[in-house]
Amino acid sequence: MCGILAVIGKRLSEEKIGGLSKRMSHRGPDESDVHVTEEGYVLSHERLSIVDLETGKQPIQGTSTAWMIHNGEIYNHQALRNNELKHHTFRTTGDSEVIVHLYEEFGVDFLNKLDGVFSFVVVDGKDFIAARDPIGVKPLYYGTDDEGSIWFASEMKTLVDQCSSFAAFPPGHYYTPETGFVEYYTPDWFNYKKATKDLDLSKIRESLIEATRKRLMADVPLGVLLSGGLDSSLTSSIAARLMKDSGQKLHSFSIGLDETAPDLVAARKVAEFLGTEHSEFHFTVEEGIDILKKLVWHLETYDVTSIRASTPMYFLSKGIKEKGVKVVLSGEGADEIFGGYLYFKNAPTSDDFQKETIRRVQRLATADCLRADKSTMAHGLEARVPFLDKAFLKIAMETVPVHKLPKTYDGVEKYILRKAFDTPEQPFLPDEVLWRQKEQFSDGVGYSWIDELIAYASAKVSDEQMAKASEKYPYNTPVTKEAYFYREIFHSHFPQENAAKTVKRWIPKWQDDLDPSGRANTSHVATNAKKQLEELAQI
Repeated sequence: MCGILAVIGKRLSEEKIGGLSKRMSHRGPDESDVHVTEEGYVLSHERLSIVDLETGKQPIQGTSTAWMIHNGEIYNHQALRNNELKHHTFRTTGDSEVIVHLYEEFGVDFLNKLDGVFSFVVVDGKDFIAARDPIGVKPLYYGTDDEGSIWFASEMKTLVDQCSSFAAFPPGHYYTPETGFVEYYTPDWFNYKKATKDLDLSKIRESLIEATRKRLMADVPLGVLLSGGLDSSLTSSIAARLMKDSGQKLHSFSIGLDETAPDLVAARKVAEFLGTEHSEFHFTVEEGIDILKKLVWHLETYDVTSIRASTPMYFLSKGIKEKGVKVVLSGEGADEIFGGYLYFKNAPTSDDFQKETIRRVQRLATADCLRADKSTMAHGLEARVPFLDKAFLKIAMETVPVHKLPKTYDGVEKYILRKAFDTPEQPFLPDEVLWRQKEQFSDGVGYSWIDELIAYASAKVSDEQMAKASEKYPYNTPVTKEAYFYREIFHSHFPQENAAKTVKRWIPKWQDDLDPSGRANTSHVATNAKKQLEELAQI
């Protein structure tokens, strides 16, 4: 994983482009390089070396005139080398180089041959193509300056003061000067009516195992983010099984306010069950508040739930990197695919449920994928997400939605995912974790984190400021003092209107309380317990 920057149409000095690229040096702390083509196009790369540590430096030249920069991982690179590209001569043994050779072999019609995550730019003479992976696991922004030059970068902060207009590059698209934006990823499951496949628990299980297997590809130490929730616990369990005979020890990591945090308690059980080398980190509310300004600069969002959840993930990533691990598996995507958020229990119909899962998966690039990438890459740590594997998505998203609807199974969210891995003869997880209720990450680190954060932010914003919020921020007007507080921080870093428009807010549906915390849903166990205690007190 890395940071990329390309400028098409303007000749800049290597010193100038290098300085701009260094704004993303956290993404690639291992090495950096710049290449200026004969036409004056500029490609810059900040590298985090994961595969091919010796020869994988970028920008990479193809067979002759084409050059490329890439952020991401191509999991089927060896199969492509052995088949479609078997007549090509390669300069590296890394996964990235196949992209430039595929371009040379097939022109722009090669994106669906890639199995992995990516944002890249390939330049060949005056021609070029930029593209982003199907779901938007890896970030990419584009813009134009006053002279008409086109810019592409992994993070918005590189473009904001150079481009007169800029935006997030849409996932599942490529761009060329001849075609403009083209959507190359249009699976059947984008249409909710195509979810017609019978439930097959073994296919779901085997597909996720294979998705995890691909993501063990690394020439550096690898670990797992283990919150103790279903999603991260499953990927940890699968990874532990796959690595069992390799002689490698699987490292697992979790974080909370203290040792009593719900996630930490569950994570310890899983780590002991799996036999991982487990590390636990703690942070205080004060420490979380202290890094908010820096965190928002890294995240490039003012979305409330993203900031709440990214704070512990930021501290966790820092601790992991300090222990020498550079790659981790993470559970992002499962809640969107299987309707795991508690509000999904209130879906009026199975069609409504399916439409919402599709909407959530399609917007992951503005929410959980953004959070997972930027809060880990702030410390040069790469997060891989097996649940967003294309083959797994096809199986899970095309399953008849009534099988995923929580009310079908007494309100048990993600029931079919749990059932697929409920194998008593060779259990993947302890029962109490396999069937644990959904706990959003920002809640699971300790309930006082959000409660005290809201109190702090509210104290910093006056009633007068809130009354004039729509005047100052007409786009995505903040509706709570906490949201206003984050918007102020974001605005201090990125005052441009274009910057504000790159952000999408995460808002639950089908419930009265629209706070993004899972505890806002009346079915949350802690919420129910509190309500029952209040009722008892009145008797």
